Amino acid sequence: MRVILAGGGTGGHLFPGLAVAREFQRRDPMTEILFVGTDKGIEARVLPREGFPLELIAVKGLKGRGVRGLWDALYGIPAGLLQSLAIVKRFRPDCILGLGGYASGPLLVAAKLRGIRCAIMEQNLQPGFTNKMLARFVDKIFTSYRETASYLPAKKVLETGNPVRWHRLPNAPKGEKFTLLIFGGSAGAHRINVGVIDALKRMIDLASQLRIIHQTGAADFPAISKAYQDLPFDAEALPFIDQMDDAYARADLVLCRAGATTVAELTAFGKAAILIPYPYAIYDHQRWNAQALADRGAAEMILDRELNGAALESHLRAYVADPIRIEAMAGAARAMGKPEAAARIVDECYALAHT
Repeated sequence: MRVILAGGGTGGHLFPGLAVAREFQRRDPMTEILFVGTDKGIEARVLPREGFPLELIAVKGLKGRGVRGLWDALYGIPAGLLQSLAIVKRFRPDCILGLGGYASGPLLVAAKLRGIRCAIMEQNLQPGFTNKMLARFVDKIFTSYRETASYLPAKKVLETGNPVRWHRLPNAPKGEKFTLLIFGGSAGAHRINVGVIDALKRMIDLASQLRIIHQTGAADFPAISKAYQDLPFDAEALPFIDQMDDAYARADLVLCRAGATTVAELTAFGKAAILIPYPYAIYDHQRWNAQALADRGAAEMILDRELNGAALESHLRAYVADPIRIEAMAGAARAMGKPEAAARIVDECYALAHT
């Protein structure tokens, strides 16, 4: 198989694509994989160290750029399409899989023009602008939520789940303390960081019962690590957690944003969570993601505008005192999880390539 994985821009688009790429390699080490993205996306930083080839195209997003930005983006579309056609002609893929994000658009149009079978992945409950446009002519649409079918051509939709980076979590010894994992994405989330510290200042009486693992992001790390030095908690503050699977394995409760990759990991591994959707995500998609888990009893949602130390204190105290509730939420999350998502998508790509 020769496969192009197109798109990226953010970890929420790229990391599921990496999971699919690894599954292709697991099936057949001779599989040839090419990622295509832009020099502005996270793919330009991540893929070289992951060992996958990356080709860059000149394309910009159309949404939220203002009149001048929109004109620049439209002006660049022909160049991006010509580059994509050249890549497709040179690489000769059996299929092309769009990961989401504007960089996937030209490659999938090129696939259509060249008669190559193609599919897209939609990680969020409500589809993004690019995938809504591409859904009209791709062969398959892989979604994380069944509700997504109502926004797209339903006959093409297959609810596979969102691929995650690990097949299983490592074994973690169960400690005597309640372990809280906190993160706001790779760059951190200032409001979550400040709210957690404020809440913990009100919970000194629970210091002997709590262990905290906190990914702060680089910007807030100095201030948050200093704040922990002045608190009596068993806390590990890090700017970035490299071994995220180990952190998940140790956690009893996760406090985080509601990006598509995070939600997929929480459900694949059955972790109870308090979700605080990022309020400025396009189409407010994090709120939709969080609501889907909350509706099924797998998580609790706190809106960003309602986040403060007092609110967090109340929620955290309730969870520490109620392990039965934690177990119920974890079970509900696990019931939603689709750890086989990457395998199902690869199965479908093989089927597309051979029809």
